[in-house]
Amino acid sequence: MAVTTTSTSGYAPVNGLQMYYEMHGSGQPTVLIHGAFSAIGTSFGAVLPTLAAGRQVIGVELQGHGRTADVDRPFNLGQFADDVAALLEHLGVQQADVVGYSIGAAVAIELGLRHPRLVRKLVLISGSYNRAGLHPGLLEGIEMLQPEMMVGSPWHDEYLRIAPHPEAFPLLVDKIKALDRNLPDIPEATMRTIEAPLLLIVGDSDIVRPEHAVEMFRLYGGGVAGDNVGLPKSQLAILPGTTHVTIVSRGEWLSSMIAEFLDKAQP
Repeated sequence: MAVTTTSTSGYAPVNGLQMYYEMHGSGQPTVLIHGAFSAIGTSFGAVLPTLAAGRQVIGVELQGHGRTADVDRPFNLGQFADDVAALLEHLGVQQADVVGYSIGAAVAIELGLRHPRLVRKLVLISGSYNRAGLHPGLLEGIEMLQPEMMVGSPWHDEYLRIAPHPEAFPLLVDKIKALDRNLPDIPEATMRTIEAPLLLIVGDSDIVRPEHAVEMFRLYGGGVAGDNVGLPKSQLAILPGTTHVTIVSRGEWLSSMIAEFLDKAQP
């Protein structure tokens, strides 16, 4: 179902949240799910205008992020996915492409597992499906993060500017740390049950190990001699000279790759 509207925004009552969303453009619905500490702008400002030129882009802001006020429950990837699914139901969207960055990519994976009929295609930017997919020591480093370390960062500045309760930033940090402390390890057999084609995008110096991105690609038919056996329905891109933070600024690369993948006819 294609939602046809231009640029609107609002709040949807879903699962005890007043969840903020924005809608831009018209055509095939495409959901954008931001990263930790972030919101629509800092995660997708470089790609949203280009994507919205040819499709219906729906940007969401998860519990406790951006303009969506927090509620009294822990952060949980499965719950985040259920919230996004409930938002799409509220908007009357029966099926959508889903683009997730970082924790948003993990939420996109959960959407593919928990709500498969809702997902047409998945784009995972800097995503992993288990803790081993991240560089060693990364999660231990996040455990040391303190709110004052982020003062002056784009994420903190954005939060102060748009959050309904700017003073709650320390709680956001605590909840992200608790979420990372309990990240799930999804079995390969479970990952293979995702039927939607995937586009996997990582930076060559990302927090996700490039080996993990290749392993994930192989789960979905990748790593073959395409000239001999044909191209798999999923794709892999490793962006050169690119880190976890800078990958979202690669607007021209990301927009062209994502649009071509989403526009490609289903096998």
